[in-house]
Amino acid sequence: MKTPPTGAPPYWADAKKHLRSVDPVMSDLIDEYEDPPLRSHGRLFETLTRAIVGQQISAKAADAIWNRFITTVGEVIPDRILKTSTDELRAVGLSGRKVEYIQNLANKGDWLKQQNWSVLSDADVVKTLCTLRGVGPWTAEMMLIFTLMRPDVLPLGDIGVVRCIEKLYANGNRLAPEQLTKQAAPWKPFRTVGVWYLWRHLDAEPVLY
Repeated sequence: MKTPPTGAPPYWADAKKHLRSVDPVMSDLIDEYEDPPLRSHGRLFETLTRAIVGQQISAKAADAIWNRFITTVGEVIPDRILKTSTDELRAVGLSGRKVEYIQNLANKGDWLKQQNWSVLSDADVVKTLCTLRGVGPWTAEMMLIFTLMRPDVLPLGDIGVVRCIEKLYANGNRLAPEQLTKQAAPWKPFRTVGVWYLWRHLDAEPVLY
């Protein structure tokens, strides 16, 4: 597998310029939350593990569990996961199902490394990752954004993103998926960056998976 990129995306400046030109709401968000940009640490397994931890719980709860998780496990690599007992993993606050998912992911560590993710389309990355137990579209999209740093990802399974679009663009009214997609269409081909600024609006502390 080609080594995932690290640091800030090369498209960031172009993306901000584009978003400013097509969306005054996004322009205001960029002014308010200028730096730092999205960054990747390039650790695919860690990104997927953290995304599983964060499934269907609040960001605050996910951060608390993650901090206990890394205190218990140490370096987030398959070998360390497999050497940590189920009881120890449950003790950090993970459900039994999430422990099972993370252990299964650790057993697939070599398979993850063997995939040539960089040549796959966004849709094919999601399709391939969703063959793993416990990995759905949202979890796969976190890898697209935070490990592969793909520029045009719109994770409609992220309730924070959905509610933020509804608040900023629809006076808090609920929007159907097709309406959300239409609202974000002007951000193309940089919807990832639009999503990043929505996350910053929800929490000024930069998101990292």
